[in-house]
Amino acid sequence: MIAILRNSAPDEAVDQLVSWIQSKGLQTDVSRGENEIVIGLVGDTTKIDPFLLESMDIVERVQRVSEPFKKANRKFHPADTVVDCGHGVKLGGGHFQVIAGPCSVEGENLLAIARRVHAAGATMLRGGAFKPRTSPYAYQGMGSEGLDLLVEASRELDMPIVTEIMDPRDVALFVDKGIDVMQIGARNAQNFPLLKEVGKTQVPVLLKRGMSGTIDELLMAAEYIMSEGNPNVILCERGIRTFETRTRNTFDLNAVPVLHYLSHLPVVADPSHATGYTRYVEPMALAACAAGADGLEIEVHDMPARAWSDGAQALTPDQFDHLMDRIRAIRAVIAQDGGRS
Repeated sequence: MIAILRNSAPDEAVDQLVSWIQSKGLQTDVSRGENEIVIGLVGDTTKIDPFLLESMDIVERVQRVSEPFKKANRKFHPADTVVDCGHGVKLGGGHFQVIAGPCSVEGENLLAIARRVHAAGATMLRGGAFKPRTSPYAYQGMGSEGLDLLVEASRELDMPIVTEIMDPRDVALFVDKGIDVMQIGARNAQNFPLLKEVGKTQVPVLLKRGMSGTIDELLMAAEYIMSEGNPNVILCERGIRTFETRTRNTFDLNAVPVLHYLSHLPVVADPSHATGYTRYVEPMALAACAAGADGLEIEVHDMPARAWSDGAQALTPDQFDHLMDRIRAIRAVIAQDGGRS
């Protein structure tokens, strides 16, 4: 980071600013030019609020030389991170996985859905026991009972569970139940107390991009988790809110290669929430594979018309069977072409 000062800044004020920066544990390099004074900040610049720095009278502007996310940054961790999701399933660094299941856990039909997606080739089971809903009157999930059903299915099929957590107070419950991957949904992408709390565990976290979140905001959310000591973060592109109304969200496939360039963390794509309609899920899932995603998260329901939430975007088991065949075909082509595998 560099701070560019007004050339009229008094020497005493410059010295005071340098002392203040150094008190934060950073080194400084002061360069006096003909028209401006430049202070280079070297060290952990996350200790300095750039907006506070820029608000000072003698500061003209502040520029970042490197990104503020350090632990998630590929510059400091060149090799791809591989996240162990349990049950022998790894994600990232060449390990591709498909996460499938219903939007919400509704009851005993979870087992039937889980058996079908497992038979089709899905390697991880998704299902929401706690559901964030726009309306307070909409179905909110089965809670702890839903977690028990997920655990039962996991034991029968030897599949890791991916399920959403909404409240920091529930982290201990998820850990006690043995949930394999805790999902942070789009609505909680900047719920900083929750990010910190899951960061205090070693349980893998599937972190979804916020509904209007930038790529940098997604990476900074990952930084919150990693800064607490949990390196097991999986990034998820699930579409962002734009002016377009023909789909539920706009699926930002740019994010997949951009995130791989900026970060060493695995990247999963969710075409179900991104598009909002069953008819668009398959083509966008295949596109995400071609773009280099390390995995897919796809909603599957035995009777989508009767689903308690998000039935419009759920595939039937038969549709999922067909999609898995095409995913394998796309990935075979990518492997032959020397792409990410």
